[in-house]
Amino acid sequence: MGNDPKHFLCEIRDGVATLCLDRPERKNPLTFESYAELRDWFRDLHYDDTVKAVVFGPNGGNFSSGGDVHDIIGPLTKMSMKELLAFTRMTGDLVKAMIGCGKPVIAAVDGVCAGAGAIIAMAADLRIGTPETKVAFLFNRVGLAGCDMGACAILPRIIGQGRAAELLYLGRSMSGEEGERWGFFNQIAPSESLMETAHEMAGRIAAGPAFANSMTKTMLAQEWSMSLEQAIEAEAQAQAICMQGKDFHRAYHAFVDKKKPVFEGD
Repeated sequence: MGNDPKHFLCEIRDGVATLCLDRPERKNPLTFESYAELRDWFRDLHYDDTVKAVVFGPNGGNFSSGGDVHDIIGPLTKMSMKELLAFTRMTGDLVKAMIGCGKPVIAAVDGVCAGAGAIIAMAADLRIGTPETKVAFLFNRVGLAGCDMGACAILPRIIGQGRAAELLYLGRSMSGEEGERWGFFNQIAPSESLMETAHEMAGRIAAGPAFANSMTKTMLAQEWSMSLEQAIEAEAQAQAICMQGKDFHRAYHAFVDKKKPVFEGD
């Protein structure tokens, strides 16, 4: 896995990877290249046992303004249907890679979080906002449908069908306070302590049982399409697998010895 990407910033420390887009002067828009590199990075992350959690944060006070008007939107207006479909599939592959990466992802969102930036935050497992955060799924404001990169499937599961429909039909901004009230944000933190808050949460996750956390992430994604009976059986199998892991035994022996367990991820 490339830890020195060309189109975004990445730092890995103590089992936590911290990412951010690196065009703060333009509120961190995405380009064709950053889309593709992020997709490939999250795909490869599944096979990197050194990373236990990911924080995707802002840069220069903003998370992301979405697809770059000049580098993406303009060229899209000149593409054929085949080229357009290749692009929209590629952007959707980023969301699938985030969901399938096997590691909990925390979106630390400040300032502008719009379009594809809002989708990246949506695709994370946990989200922390600030009072200054403005999240906008603004696709219809540029003449496009709100069903972009899985928004119509994922967003209603987070905030409910009616609230998701409001944001997708109107393309309006959702404030940090509103996002917390609606369940989009797990919590709100001051801008100056946003990353500290996100890293504290990521550190707690990284100190936990990594294989079991990966299993939880897998089940959270796969059970969307299962019946209740199928989900209960899938969880029975997943938990039986985890019970064979060494971390389960470490936790038991630590409890018996009245100590705090030290998990090693196996």
